[in-house]
Amino acid sequence: MPWSRVTSSARSADRPRAGAAEVAIRPARRGDLEAVFAIDARVTGLPKREYWQSLYRRYGAGRDKGRQFLVASAGGRVIGFVIGEVRDWEFGSPPCGWVFGIDVDPHARQAGVGTRLLQAICDGFRSAGVDRVRTMLARDNHLVLSFFRSQGMMAGPFIPLEMDLSR
Repeated sequence: MPWSRVTSSARSADRPRAGAAEVAIRPARRGDLEAVFAIDARVTGLPKREYWQSLYRRYGAGRDKGRQFLVASAGGRVIGFVIGEVRDWEFGSPPCGWVFGIDVDPHARQAGVGTRLLQAICDGFRSAGVDRVRTMLARDNHLVLSFFRSQGMMAGPFIPLEMDLSR
């Protein structure tokens, strides 16, 4: 998942900090992918070009109102993204929105960009007819856990289970 473990708020001369009022949230376009690749690689340390191209093919360009791939832009630059979809009846859950990727360029953080991205995708989920949003993240990802909790999210009714298949 493209969630960050980086806590840097350093500024760069070529990437000024964006104020929330200057930020536009819109559906991702094919031309935004290079910026999404760069943000994700900078934050995770892992280049995942094919992964993001695949996600864009499935979720980009507003093809389906239940699937959303949104970007935040300021000053003509993409500075963040969020991606998710409405899923129906998985694990016995009524239809709900799932956020499975959100990130903001470390140089544009602390300005409300992540909040605006989450609000925008939640608005899309509401318009698709759902009244609940979920996400999942690593329990040691304190930065993103803090972000989601600050947005009013809390532990949900499901327990994630896993099994090591390499044995």
